Amino acid sequence: MIDTIISYGHKLPGIHSEIFLAQVGGATNRIANDATAYPHRDIQFVMNVHTRWLEANDDAMCVDWARDFYRATKPFATGGAYMNFISEGDDSVESAYGDNALKLAAVKQKYDPDNILRTNLNITPS
Repeated sequence: MIDTIISYGHKLPGIHSEIFLAQVGGATNRIANDATAYPHRDIQFVMNVHTRWLEANDDAMCVDWARDFYRATKPFATGGAYMNFISEGDDSVESAYGDNALKLAAVKQKYDPDNILRTNLNITPS
């Protein structure tokens, strides 16, 4: 994984792109997986890739780099996702919430049955 990050870090598509790694653990990991919406309490690190650019003619290069990097690092991942790091259309809500997605859908059904709060990566009411 480290070798892959270094390799892709040397090939960042532009000065506005970055690979963000953060250590988690401690208090985060002392909470039960089903106690909050966020279930990934057994991880030690999280990675977020920011691929940004200014010129439209860089679209393909930047998107291709990000997708290639995602594919190269996916074998090292747990399969979960942190909701704030998901790009719309690139992953599912279920990967962020795991088994908690059903409980969250029930909460959504109770408080927002008409799905008014739907402009983000959405949990559909059950």
